[in-house]
Amino acid sequence: MNPKVDWYFEKDSQWQEEFKALRTIALASGLDEELKWGHPCYTLQGKNVVLMHGFKEYCALLFHKGALLKDDANILVQQTENVQGARQIRFTSLNEIKKLAPVLKAYIHNAIAVEKAGTKVPMKKTAAFDMPEEFAQALKEMPELKKAFHALTPGRQRGYLLHFSSAKQAKTRMARVEKNVDRILEGMGLDD
Repeated sequence: MNPKVDWYFEKDSQWQEEFKALRTIALASGLDEELKWGHPCYTLQGKNVVLMHGFKEYCALLFHKGALLKDDANILVQQTENVQGARQIRFTSLNEIKKLAPVLKAYIHNAIAVEKAGTKVPMKKTAAFDMPEEFAQALKEMPELKKAFHALTPGRQRGYLLHFSSAKQAKTRMARVEKNVDRILEGMGLDD
């Protein structure tokens, strides 16, 4: 147990008991406990293996390379169509966690084996994502924006492309592009 993470399990939460049970299972695997993105994250030699988080409808274990895991119990969930590697196992009760404890331990051990093997999730290339015409036009009109965009990490580029293209109306897409030009020029991602 990492004392820096204790506060997460002591805070008032609708999933407090579920989180404590998941913590016990995760720690039994021998992974290191850290706090990342404000959530308990279990790592192997500094590499993220599984993260615990809660939502209104459920709490979950998120496997960072879940797409590579064997899902014999058919319980891994892809959060959205745009999530490439991560997969969740969702829970709505403490009883669910208790019943699934042996399965969860097996999934965590499988995730550890994937991490030890150094296997990487094959990611879609940035070029495979839709480039909204409004952003393509802005890149054409502003060479410095094009240069700054291509200097961003692939993940930041994908974040912007998903954000811009998810708007249904052209004027909304244009407004999103205009709002983020300065951030891109500063080398910042959407969530930085």
